[in-house]
Amino acid sequence: MKMRIETDSLGEVSLPDERYYGAQTQRALEHFQIGDHRFPREVIKAFGLVKKAAALTNADLNLLAPFKAEAIITVCDEVIRGDLDAEFPLLIWQSGSGTQSNMNANEVIANRANVLLGSGKGKKQPIHPNDDINLSQSSNDVFPTVMHLAALDQLQNKLLPALLEMEAELANQSTRFAQIYKIGRTHLMDATPMTLGQEFSEFAAEIAFNRQNIADARKPLYEIALGGSAIGTGLNTHPAYAEKVAETLAALTGFPLITARNKFSALASHQALVHASSCLRTLATDCMKIANDIRWLGSGPRCGLAELKLPGNEPGSSIMPGKVNPTQAEALTMIVARVLGNDVTIGFAGSQGNFQLNVFKPIMIYSLLESITLLSDGCGSFTEFCLRGLEPRVDVMKRYLESSLMLVTALSPIIGYDRAAQAVKTAQETQRSLRDVVIEQGDLTPEKYDEVISPEAMTRPGL
Repeated sequence: MKMRIETDSLGEVSLPDERYYGAQTQRALEHFQIGDHRFPREVIKAFGLVKKAAALTNADLNLLAPFKAEAIITVCDEVIRGDLDAEFPLLIWQSGSGTQSNMNANEVIANRANVLLGSGKGKKQPIHPNDDINLSQSSNDVFPTVMHLAALDQLQNKLLPALLEMEAELANQSTRFAQIYKIGRTHLMDATPMTLGQEFSEFAAEIAFNRQNIADARKPLYEIALGGSAIGTGLNTHPAYAEKVAETLAALTGFPLITARNKFSALASHQALVHASSCLRTLATDCMKIANDIRWLGSGPRCGLAELKLPGNEPGSSIMPGKVNPTQAEALTMIVARVLGNDVTIGFAGSQGNFQLNVFKPIMIYSLLESITLLSDGCGSFTEFCLRGLEPRVDVMKRYLESSLMLVTALSPIIGYDRAAQAVKTAQETQRSLRDVVIEQGDLTPEKYDEVISPEAMTRPGL
């Protein structure tokens, strides 16, 4: 392999000549061989957007020569498209400010731009990775901005559409199942009647709440740290830079970005990311509830609740022929476990802003993006391969409903709580129907019993 020599402030470094990255990236590759967790594509794309916005702004402020800006912008577009993804090999386990990844971007863009301008890799002429690509910037304000852009990208383009689709399917089933009567359950025990549509309306409402909650969580992410420089004072930046670069980045991304009102907070405390993670945690807890309810309702098919018939997507056992398992629910509940763990990580990392800088940035954005991806894909898969194919087993629900002793609840206002409780106790002990016992006790005539014990009326009291 042909090698070349580049230099940084610590001296010379040998690295593969085919690579566009430089000395600091090579040092990071050698010194941070920890695990295999790499930043996803949206982080690389965000670096391209930030560096492009900075170049456009610096050129507009006459801080960067037009020919340099043009070359830089050309390369940034390549980064944004994904043409140079192989040049971003660093792991998340690095400096807590993301300095190595920021310099990785600076080196790649500078070397590639110099090649386009007829110079060579590692020459740092005419374009320098620090003096030109990192002009008016610091890793400390670049990386937080990258974090916000990557999170917004995935929330907007992956998670919110997946939740909208899931909510729509659940709402559709709520309508479809509106006339299917069943027994409700509290404490895992029989309760009063409801419709299957009402049960699914709960699921739809929970997803709707979370979708709106997550949509609202984007607003704090619109504030970006660029212009804060090293510690938030804006040292080495033009007075107009912060607002102009935010406007430029907003135009490039379509997000209503604004410069952070307090740059010190933007560097030292990542409240917006912690808050976004908390919204993902809330979604995850509801996904656990929905997935568990549906797999319990589909348990069986003969010795469980068996009120729902779940899609048989694949064989469920290597030893029990014909067994089919609720695998989509199991996958979603495992995702929940991971998301809850990521939220703990993000919460702890967010608490570690010492003085003017939080140095847990890479693990925060990695964990948040993983949670977004898992929830997006998991909810999409659950909608497609579980919700859309499930069918109600009306005969089972009718049998449970007719045999339930909790229908007695409708009798309490008529015969009194104590007489109603005695009827339940007698029916349970003698294994007889509630109807027979109530009539035998002389509490109601058969006609009156049938009038009062109406599942339809019990599911819509007052109508």
